[in-house]
Amino acid sequence: MSLHHESALESEICAHLSSHGWLHDEGDATAYDRTLALFPADLLAWVQESQPKAWETLTKQHGQAAGHTLLSRVRDQIDRRGTLDVLRNGVELLGLRKPLLVAQFKPAFSINDEILTRYQANKLRIVRQVRYSLHNENSIDLVLFLNGLPVATAELKTDFTQSIHDAVDQYRLNRDPRPKGKTAEPLLAFPSGALVHFAVSNSEVHMTTRLEGPETRFLPFNQGDHGAAGNPLNPAGGHRTAYLWEQIWEREGWLEILGRYLIAKRDKKKQIEEVLFPRYHQLDVTRELQAAVLTDPPGTRYLVQHSAGSGKTNSIAWTAHFFAELHDDANKKLFDSVVVVSDRTVIDEQLQDALFEFQRKTGV
Repeated sequence: MSLHHESALESEICAHLSSHGWLHDEGDATAYDRTLALFPADLLAWVQESQPKAWETLTKQHGQAAGHTLLSRVRDQIDRRGTLDVLRNGVELLGLRKPLLVAQFKPAFSINDEILTRYQANKLRIVRQVRYSLHNENSIDLVLFLNGLPVATAELKTDFTQSIHDAVDQYRLNRDPRPKGKTAEPLLAFPSGALVHFAVSNSEVHMTTRLEGPETRFLPFNQGDHGAAGNPLNPAGGHRTAYLWEQIWEREGWLEILGRYLIAKRDKKKQIEEVLFPRYHQLDVTRELQAAVLTDPPGTRYLVQHSAGSGKTNSIAWTAHFFAELHDDANKKLFDSVVVVSDRTVIDEQLQDALFEFQRKTGV
């Protein structure tokens, strides 16, 4: 019964996304390369379509091995630098004058046709029942890809027989990224695997950016229910968590999250120790504030309520950064400068450093 309900939920999610700009085919799981943790066909197609001159150079140098060379190089760079850095900055290959891009995120203002053409060529794909492991035949319910690179996973549970806690426990107890005495699982390892992992039920969503076995820390990714925890009833009559695939995974919004919101926090040795992924309320408030200042008159004041432990500093930093990049419909920059005044002793220095990891307007 449980598997039947989960399968139906998988089908519903995939059907919705495939009708809203995502790629999906029932046989996709067989095209996934578990060793590389890539969906090779999409990565190769993206490069060929978005950077034909670079692909021509690669084929002249490597002949029929061009595809293998590219895939191996991308995997190597992900292992060395992490998925997020490769997505945002691409990879260098011998013979190419500039890094080969593996994704194109939307610029702050749309005046560069070449960038916009690449942005529109992005390939988002959702794949069901992905056998990811190098050591067993375990499968993950859903894996989300951008141009062949895995960016998110999801384990689904239905409230008919199981709860959100069962999905969380499945990640903690059965999705070990570094099995003892064995090689790491490329899809799950941090920071070279998927960027975020969602535990999903009919009524709640939790997420984490770093799997660490039983020590994995999940955070709620819920909307809140009239001041209480959880999610409100769906006004359309569907699942309470439908906002995840209808809003968060919506094509434009999802690319914005991947391109602008995620922050890689680094230690003193410049190694990635944490990736910040916005919680639902942080996405909501930063997007609402950006929309408001574009329509409201200058000098309008806004009051934002955040509870203790809800990530106020992160919300402030995201908002300030986005305001600094904000342009109106005429591509005119809205603010010359953004000043943050706080009565807190210090705005987290690590977060200030991490802001440099944001997507910049280079090349726009």
